[in-house]
Amino acid sequence: MSTELFSLAGRRALVSGSGRGIGLAIARGLGRAGAAVLLNDIDASRLAAAVDGLRAEGLDAAGEVFDVTDPAAIDAAVARVEATAGPVDILVNNAGIQLRKPIAEWSPEDWHRIIDIDLTSAWLMSRAFGLRMVERGRGKIINICSIQSDLGRTSIVPYTAAKGGLRMLTRGMCAEWGPEGIQVNGIAPGYFDTELTAALVADETFSAWVRGRAPAGRWGRPEELVGAAVFLASAASDYVNGQLLYVDGGMSAVL
Repeated sequence: MSTELFSLAGRRALVSGSGRGIGLAIARGLGRAGAAVLLNDIDASRLAAAVDGLRAEGLDAAGEVFDVTDPAAIDAAVARVEATAGPVDILVNNAGIQLRKPIAEWSPEDWHRIIDIDLTSAWLMSRAFGLRMVERGRGKIINICSIQSDLGRTSIVPYTAAKGGLRMLTRGMCAEWGPEGIQVNGIAPGYFDTELTAALVADETFSAWVRGRAPAGRWGRPEELVGAAVFLASAASDYVNGQLLYVDGGMSAVL
């Protein structure tokens, strides 16, 4: 089979929260598949370093600093990007945070912060960029969900609520925009070794649990999400819509 089916040449992708970690790995992977990539982060210095790194590899990369929870900032970014760089064909909603504490210790402010960044931002970004895709009759939206989109765990209740909501947002957008030529799918990572999980990776008790729970017997590496992202961003997935693709070393498949 020709690899042209997976080529992203001539496409432009925007990946939110891509100054580091999973978002940066996905941006790099889409760029290596031929896409012009727009990285987004709220931290300007971190974003600049990430863009410089991709450009040093010979990739077509640029950065956009804006807050994905701010509707006005998103609208301004859409207008700016499409006027200067061109249409965004692929949107990856990756921005997210995590906090850990018992239910009784969560404040309303904590709750809303998680929901706003991990769920509401994906709706705001999809609404702004997706409506442009609908006008053009084509586009790919990829939501970075989680194994917690389906499975609960102590100390991260707002996160599981947000990621469960993101799964259903994916399906709802598929129902509404599928007839318009838009594919909306999700990737559900399991436990990945990133800057945000460094404390958990260093906790030998927790790491032993991950290794024992996942049939793969180890933590995932961010670059192992690239294949799923390229597939869902490419013509190879043109008849795939509203689906959640688990990349979790088999964790969600076994008891």
